[in-house]
Amino acid sequence: MSHHRAFCSHPASLARFWAAALDGYEVAPYDDGELERLRREGIEDPEDDPSVLVQPVSGAAPRLFFNKVPEPKSAKNRVHLDLWAEDVGAEAERLVRLGATRTARIEDWVAMADPEGNEFDVLPAE
Repeated sequence: MSHHRAFCSHPASLARFWAAALDGYEVAPYDDGELERLRREGIEDPEDDPSVLVQPVSGAAPRLFFNKVPEPKSAKNRVHLDLWAEDVGAEAERLVRLGATRTARIEDWVAMADPEGNEFDVLPAE
């Protein structure tokens, strides 16, 4: 199973955005072992976890790790996701309600940014 890392200022909230944005994904639940790991690191609230996993609900699909970094995003994304939708406009609106920003409409697709400014596109399903 492959995984990708995303660097951000607040992993928990960005992980929630992407878990909601992607079909069939969820923020990995915290079991007792994970909560104990956080406590050993001096973290009492999972909301402050510096590394949050978004995983597929089932099947073998890439996992996404959101890792905290102190500096803000200042250049192009290290990873750029393209999302496909039957109705590009409706999907863009749904993502805006989740916290994304529409940055441009280009022909039949929409350029967007997630809540921390990472660019991604919504393209028509083929």
